[in-house]
Amino acid sequence: MKRFSFLSALVVLVFLLALTACGGSAVPSGSTTGNSVTPTASPSTAGTTLGTTSTTISGKTVMLLTDNKGMTLYYFKPDTTTTAACTTGCISTWPPLLSRTSSGPTSATSLPGQLTVQTNANGQQIEYNGHPLYSYSGDTSPGQTNGEGIGKQWFVATTDLAMNTESTNATPTSPPYKRGY
Repeated sequence: MKRFSFLSALVVLVFLLALTACGGSAVPSGSTTGNSVTPTASPSTAGTTLGTTSTTISGKTVMLLTDNKGMTLYYFKPDTTTTAACTTGCISTWPPLLSRTSSGPTSATSLPGQLTVQTNANGQQIEYNGHPLYSYSGDTSPGQTNGEGIGKQWFVATTDLAMNTESTNATPTSPPYKRGY
């Protein structure tokens, strides 16, 4: 019985250390469901179209970006477009959104920001306003925002996400959209 308890504690410790390496926490602060986290090692890829959906986060209605399967997209605060901070072990929990096409991503709706593709340690990673985009392995169905606020470093990518001022090498896939109001 003691051996079982020791092994259980060891498994939990390894899981917590893996989440901590990515700025995570064992309990997502912005969870909308009680789903368990099942990390996946494969990166998320986008065909040609990203989408948007409206949701409520911390009592505020926001328009967030989604991949071609409707899954919520996130950005990692420490990222710059010249250096992706989330690589190697981190990508099992936060798979990078990678472009499969040479022409880059497009959006199903007009976006106030700019979609770009940046070659970094993860590959041809899709960015919005200079922020590399990721999905979260803890979101198991479209519309979930379980990764919001994890480690005070991971946030949903909303359509009004400010431009990353550290952006220097991104290749635009379309001209910047300007608001008409």
